[in-house]
Amino acid sequence: MDLINKLLDIFVPNFFIHALFSFFPVYACFKICQYILRSIFSENVAGKVVLIAGASSGIGEHLAYEYARRGAYLVLAARREKSLKEVAERAYWLGSPDVITVPTDISKVQDCKRLIQEAINHFGRLDHLVNVAGVTPVTMFEDCSPTEIRNLAPSMDINFWGYVYVTYFAASHLRKTKGKIIVIASSASWLNAPRLSFYSASKAAVISFYETLRVEFASEIGITIVTPGLIESEMTKGKFLTKEGTMVVDQEMRDVVISAVPIETAERCAKAIVDSACRGDEYLMEPFWFLSTFYYKMFFPEVIEWFNRWFFLTEPGTPPGEAISKKILDFPGLKKILYPDSLLSPEIKVD
Repeated sequence: MDLINKLLDIFVPNFFIHALFSFFPVYACFKICQYILRSIFSENVAGKVVLIAGASSGIGEHLAYEYARRGAYLVLAARREKSLKEVAERAYWLGSPDVITVPTDISKVQDCKRLIQEAINHFGRLDHLVNVAGVTPVTMFEDCSPTEIRNLAPSMDINFWGYVYVTYFAASHLRKTKGKIIVIASSASWLNAPRLSFYSASKAAVISFYETLRVEFASEIGITIVTPGLIESEMTKGKFLTKEGTMVVDQEMRDVVISAVPIETAERCAKAIVDSACRGDEYLMEPFWFLSTFYYKMFFPEVIEWFNRWFFLTEPGTPPGEAISKKILDFPGLKKILYPDSLLSPEIKVD
């Protein structure tokens, strides 16, 4: 057994390198042709039923508007009932023939079951399931006590298990329509920025889970995994889950964690996501330039880790606000250039 593995250690890497250079040009041509064909024969979602879990703000809200413009029926779910109704009213005005709202805490199994039942009872079918709900814990790992670590459990309960529950109850209905699942993960799953360890872990779990489901579902249910960069949302406005288990808006910490990176509007991101889902893409990186960070991490992991330490962290005893990532934003007018106007105010939606 060990001898076989030793031989494979020698043979397999060499075979892989040879196959990569031989096969990649053909594969690249195939993918380009496939993309062109999918773009030409893109799905028309007019009259189809779309369920969005996490539709009260940010990307989820604007996904509702984008689907509405294309004539889809909508089922909108989130915890904030008032915000959901406001989104539903605008979605109806933008062109959705019918919109229902279902107040839902997706971290609860029974809520997820009820959500799917209400969608099917009302519309009789389900074509697209969009999982976009999420929370963002921000803390240094060693700053947490064991109790405080438990306070951060919602990062998995919502970001991962919530997606699992909704998908479980929706799968049989999506199979009947050969529907699609659109799941919003994050580039944080590979960028490993300091203070986002719990968030990054939850999003990495999401990617692995849905990649495996793609194999299990085969062609019966399409899955598009979206890994956004920095997008206009309550998270990029500074809404974080603290180690005490409370939600706060902390724009000072937002500046430390996000720094001087251009933030894309939620409207532009939502359009790209729906376009991608209708094409049947397996993956979408939005904005596209953020894809380079994946390859930097793949080929130069030590450089990325060194940069993250140097740029985002301070010496022990030094306040986080002294980090280079925060100081660079002191340059006059830089935030106005990089951030949408909506992110310059600390106000968020409340019920």
